[in-house]
Amino acid sequence: MPSSRPLRADARRNREALLAAARQAFLAGDADAHVEDIARNAGVAIGTLYRHFETREALIEAVYSKEVDELCDAPAALLETRSPDEALRHFLMLLVDHAAVGKGMAVALQHIMTTNSPVFGEARTQMAGALARLLAEGASAGLVRDDIAGTTLLHALGGICALQVTDGWQDEARQIVSILFDGLRIR
Repeated sequence: MPSSRPLRADARRNREALLAAARQAFLAGDADAHVEDIARNAGVAIGTLYRHFETREALIEAVYSKEVDELCDAPAALLETRSPDEALRHFLMLLVDHAAVGKGMAVALQHIMTTNSPVFGEARTQMAGALARLLAEGASAGLVRDDIAGTTLLHALGGICALQVTDGWQDEARQIVSILFDGLRIR
């Protein structure tokens, strides 16, 4: 397990390369990607992979956590460039995109769903917090309802994003999210 010290620049590059290679393998549907292949695709030795991630499951968790961190960093930037209601709408669509990533990684993620990993609970907490911030900003500006909690909206999105994967599921999910967003707005 990596120490709490900041990583050297080369170690940070290696870690990022490993995460990118693993993400690509999992998104391509290669849930059983061997760590040796991931290390090779990242341009590092297998020992380097294990210095950063003790187990394959730790690598999967790190890939998923990075996805969630990047997603939940988006509200700050969105609020700088958009009105609060449009920032919320855009973030809702990013959550649909995140669900698509999750569906691409579903088999790999199943490997850690059976463990006591806190990764999913932490992800839900982060996403609900990001939604709560956007809802509060929108309500403060008088643009969205003030009676909806971030966790409630996340639960609604969970149902939408759990649609069965078929051709066009993501377009249908976006359309349903648009309807949901319309219900959040104050006219």
